[in-house]
Amino acid sequence: MENNNNQKKQLKEAPQKPSFWKILYKSSLSFWAMAPLLLGIIGLVGIFQVLVTPKMLSSLFRGNLIIDTLVGTLTGAVASGNPVISYLLGGGLLRQSVSLYAVSAFILSWVTLSFVNLPAEVAVFGSRFTLYRNLLAFVFTIIIAILTTLTIQVLA
Repeated sequence: MENNNNQKKQLKEAPQKPSFWKILYKSSLSFWAMAPLLLGIIGLVGIFQVLVTPKMLSSLFRGNLIIDTLVGTLTGAVASGNPVISYLLGGGLLRQSVSLYAVSAFILSWVTLSFVNLPAEVAVFGSRFTLYRNLLAFVFTIIIAILTTLTIQVLA
């Protein structure tokens, strides 16, 4: 009898699963709370894509491979956007004799880093995670850009 009562208590204490509609409602509230921030980010990215041309970007590069790689990484992080656009900009930079190190770093950071998205990323994931993710992405963007270019030079 005592065992039966314990089983009933355990059944009563078991947490109830929230319904699908309750979860949908809560997630839609979260989305609408973040909507102004997301719209601002989309607007800034659009402005960067319209105002920043390959010719403007190529004027930042001086021919020093290490400095060009750093400038490419920082430029791509500031002017982040759609990956397809980065390939077009990268092609324009290569046509203007920017080094492959800089273009590789630019494309990688365009996709993986985004200073424009930092406020939204902090709001969603927290500042500690955002800081670590961006620092690691920055370091590995430089390393991968150098290794990619060296690999292409060896294979060519």
